[in-house]
Amino acid sequence: MTLRLSRAAAAAALATALVAAGGAHAADGKLLLTGGVSSIDGAAGGGLTPWAVTGSYATAQELGATAFLTGVKTGDYRLQVFGAAVSWNDRLELSLARQDLDTQDNLAPLGLAGLHLKQDILGVKLRVAGDAVLEADTWMPQVAVGLEHKIAHAGALGPTLFGPLGARRSGTDYYVSATKLFLAPGILVNGTLRLTRANQNGLLGFGGAQGQGRRLQPELSLAQLLRKDLAVGVEYRAKPDNLDASVLGAGALKEDDWKDVFVAWAPNKHVSLTAAWVDLGRIAPALQPRRQRGSYLSAQIAL
Repeated sequence: MTLRLSRAAAAAALATALVAAGGAHAADGKLLLTGGVSSIDGAAGGGLTPWAVTGSYATAQELGATAFLTGVKTGDYRLQVFGAAVSWNDRLELSLARQDLDTQDNLAPLGLAGLHLKQDILGVKLRVAGDAVLEADTWMPQVAVGLEHKIAHAGALGPTLFGPLGARRSGTDYYVSATKLFLAPGILVNGTLRLTRANQNGLLGFGGAQGQGRRLQPELSLAQLLRKDLAVGVEYRAKPDNLDASVLGAGALKEDDWKDVFVAWAPNKHVSLTAAWVDLGRIAPALQPRRQRGSYLSAQIAL
């Protein structure tokens, strides 16, 4: 299955049409920001990791949709992501995202100037237990299971990445998320366990000659609602680091865990903006790897 760039844009239009056709009034449901924002993989949650919530403000028997655009700028790279998601009955979420990492001129000495590493992501999430808002006065979290099927497009790096390095062109992540909202103090905690073999989230393929198996990786989010339309928080996402012991030598393709500090603002139930400082560690390939720190900005429209 190959998803073209235009299909992510088409998904946004489809999501809008579905909501209009269904006559759902999702914006009358959840509290502001309790549906999270769009992650870089397209699923609802934080910027770096999915939560157990479903996107939009749709509740029981409602159909909702979101569309988003995200940009990340670090010292050496630029990442652009856009996509859309449709949710039904506050239980099922389908998402589609397109990632494009611009390596700029960092690989010019290797003849790869201007290389773009791209990826298509199709996600499915199902809430299986709990309700983050209605059960906020209990210790029961909202729990969801999900998967993200990813297809990497490595361009001119492909022959090396999918040849001697032994990575695969596609892979599927499986995860379970638990989200707990403490309504009185305005604190949200999320924990996700992801079973994955993705290299740099899949932009560098999946697995490698030294290790093709999936690994269980933790992801954490902590957010504080300063007021009903404004939240701040932190995120952490562990990475499997499959290519560290590649044929290029130990450390040449080292992969680090991801972190961010974010602020999210939702002036109403149709628009939200998220800004963050991100630390993505070393992002291979790089001739002189250094930690990639920089800015993150995302805009989401919810229907």
